[in-house]
Amino acid sequence: MSLRILITDHPGATIDVERDVLSAIDAEIVVAPATDPATLATLAGDVDAIITCFAQVTADVLEAAVRCRTVARTGVGVDNIDVKRATELGMVVSNVPEYCTDEVADHTLMLVLALARRLPPLVADTASGGWNRNLTAVPTRLRGKTLALLGTGAIGRAVTSRAQAIGLEVVTVERGRPVPAGVRTVPTVIELLRTADVVSLHLPLTAETAGIIDREALTAMKPTAVLVNTARGALIDTDALTEALAAGQIAGAALDVTEPEPLPAGHPLRALPTAILTPHIAFSSDGSLADLSRKAATNVLDALSGRVPASVVNPEIQPDSERRTQAGER
Repeated sequence: MSLRILITDHPGATIDVERDVLSAIDAEIVVAPATDPATLATLAGDVDAIITCFAQVTADVLEAAVRCRTVARTGVGVDNIDVKRATELGMVVSNVPEYCTDEVADHTLMLVLALARRLPPLVADTASGGWNRNLTAVPTRLRGKTLALLGTGAIGRAVTSRAQAIGLEVVTVERGRPVPAGVRTVPTVIELLRTADVVSLHLPLTAETAGIIDREALTAMKPTAVLVNTARGALIDTDALTEALAAGQIAGAALDVTEPEPLPAGHPLRALPTAILTPHIAFSSDGSLADLSRKAATNVLDALSGRVPASVVNPEIQPDSERRTQAGER
């Protein structure tokens, strides 16, 4: 029985890297023409592995995939995969935890600088023929200001070094774990937000972190503070943020991720002059996309070859190169 691999969606322009890696097991690759769950469930019926980027791999999709042994996320977070159901069905779920650390940290700093320098309206005005230095509020000097960091993993640490290099003091919440050198800690999120001139989010999306920036959190922030999110859109209550920006409750926000994603074309957040939106592209570069595709495909190659992938989300499930789970066993 030949191996078949379903790619629901992919971040690069082609799947050449995936094809090259998976040629080692002579697998047939099926690329989904659409990412709705019904289409994916139909395509998943005879595949041995699923590679997914942004598509929702729901319980229905997983249950339809009666031969599937592994689901690989082309990315870090796995909130678009029903990991619990995959585990119940004996599927190894893998991700790529580190491939775009520098890219996301660079994008974060770019957004911080763009907010501080009031860049978007100045660029737009100049492009349309204007030359108005007084179009916006006076730009903010960042040296000596406080950056509140929520999340001190690899990306948070990379942001820290960049922020410190331009003179920002970095503060985070005390979690009983080591923090980057020179970073001060405070006991609670609310206290952190109260001290911040810039708040930057670098958390995974979990039941505990969803909506961590809600109306109470936004109320705690200074009216001169700005918010940056290059992590997951659902960390922020979008309605609450839109209202806070419209009312001048905080000075600005820069988001590479939103909830929902993408925002509807007419969403008021798109039109606010104090909001900067980029289309979930912080992770992307020529180098990061190649690394990402290669590592995700290698995770599938390893799982289908009976080896443990480099990063397994549900380590209680062990790869088995000979096993084919049948529908009747589920």
